[in-house]
Amino acid sequence: MYPEELEQLIFELKKLPGVGDKTAERYALALLDLPSEEITIFAQSLLDSKQNIHFCSVCGNYTNADQCSICLDGARDHQTICVVATVKDLIAIERIQQYTGVYHVLGGLLSPQKGILPEDIHIDQLLNRVNDSTQEVILALNATVEGEMSALYIQKKLEGLTTVSRLAFGLPIGGHLDYADDMTLLKAFEGRK
Repeated sequence: MYPEELEQLIFELKKLPGVGDKTAERYALALLDLPSEEITIFAQSLLDSKQNIHFCSVCGNYTNADQCSICLDGARDHQTICVVATVKDLIAIERIQQYTGVYHVLGGLLSPQKGILPEDIHIDQLLNRVNDSTQEVILALNATVEGEMSALYIQKKLEGLTTVSRLAFGLPIGGHLDYADDMTLLKAFEGRK
């Protein structure tokens, strides 16, 4: 139906998360409507990002330098480390503007079924970061089998080295009890104040 180049653009856009056939088609057609200069800037931004953005040597966040802005920020509490699975999780926590410590990005979660073992994610780097000045390690991992497995493994490795805490689990604001699954209700009761 479309010229080969446009079909290829639509195919490539469908690789983005949450982009299906219709959305990819809309994006492709919208891109064609942009002036050539804007397309050039857009394409150059993609290339620059891919070439210049890498992982922070300390925490694993995205950066264009050796260390990210969070690790370099002297105003942050470097004695508290929040462990997350991905940079997307870090961004979600930063969005609430309440956490003032630093992060450690694992780069995934343990999953023996998928062949992801402790040496495949950044657990050793976390263990190397924890020292006598570390007051708390907060495990902000997904409430999934992989997240729980990862949290238990890390908790065991840090036993006796520092305080380890977990994010609370339970009912979302505006949620209804009758829609909550059994595990969510159980965690809500366990974590009640």
